[in-house]
Amino acid sequence: MPAARFPAHGPAALFVVLSGPSGAGKSTLMQRFVERYPEFVRCLSVTTRPPRGSEQDGTDYFFVSEEVFAERVENDQLLEHAQVFGKHSYGTPRSFVEQQLTSGRSVIKDVDVQGAFTIRGTFPGALHVFVVPPDRREIERRLRSRGTENEEAIRRRLNEADRELTMWDRYDYLIINREIERAVDDLAVIVAAERLRVRR
Repeated sequence: MPAARFPAHGPAALFVVLSGPSGAGKSTLMQRFVERYPEFVRCLSVTTRPPRGSEQDGTDYFFVSEEVFAERVENDQLLEHAQVFGKHSYGTPRSFVEQQLTSGRSVIKDVDVQGAFTIRGTFPGALHVFVVPPDRREIERRLRSRGTENEEAIRRRLNEADRELTMWDRYDYLIINREIERAVDDLAVIVAAERLRVRR
């Protein structure tokens, strides 16, 4: 089946920012969307954490040292950055986003709520989409099914999710991720609508 494409007419390339609580399905939604619409490129994060398993630099993340990360922050090379739960740092590379958009390719990125709010200031033209599961119980189920974190970490993420869920009305669009293919359809409708927008 050939990859789908959006109409060529319309505004310039888009920078779509997906955010929402842990367990909302942001990463899966982004991956499935890019698979269906390869005109979008996934923006990798810069991180100071070491690779896990088969992760590769430039494919899964841009892995850098603490010193290099600090230098990029100092030189305003990251659209947003944060230290996650007091451990490793993550950030969105400004040059990657700008280069892709300049070349005519749309960019999609998943970040946490804090990162999305920062990007509003550093990249005002971004399109912000809030992704949530149908209810809080589903968040907990998804977090536990990962099998990657202990009970304390899960509780911490659930507490953070409760806070983040109150912020849905600060976004441009809301997607309730009941089923992944339907969520991809919803995101495609949002992108199509933005391509037809007269004023942004």
